[in-house]
Amino acid sequence: MKVAVYPGSFDPITNGHLDIIKRGAKVFDKIIVAVLVNIDKKCLFEINERVELIKKVTSNIDNIEVVSFSGLLMNFLKENNANVILKGLRTTYDFEYELQMAFMNNELDSSIETICMMTSQKNLHISSSAVKQVARFGGNIEGLVPKEIVSDIMTRINI
Repeated sequence: MKVAVYPGSFDPITNGHLDIIKRGAKVFDKIIVAVLVNIDKKCLFEINERVELIKKVTSNIDNIEVVSFSGLLMNFLKENNANVILKGLRTTYDFEYELQMAFMNNELDSSIETICMMTSQKNLHISSSAVKQVARFGGNIEGLVPKEIVSDIMTRINI
């Protein structure tokens, strides 16, 4: 069974993330969406809330599991019998960062592969940071995030 882990902070999940999840679900037997604790970021949503938002928008995809984790990604993969890290790429900046991470992960465990999917052109400009900024200034985030969570984001921004 080919199990891939799609790690990220997903604060919030965007249409770009969801696109990678859906496409990855066609390639792998199982995708574990691993919502990470990122100590370097101040998040809009708590980790358990991010997990629930992702579950809400992926409930119709059978081979998806959504969990949270902290610590070293390579340990998480071993604990979950996964051998692939799935990542999405938008820009050359993403490529450079993910290339460096793939080399580091390979150094830690050469049996783990990193597979990168190019974002769909319609999602090239979308990032969680941009979504939060647009929302904070009262802009329309429909089309940037799954419609099921627009109100969750706008409610949180207005708190």
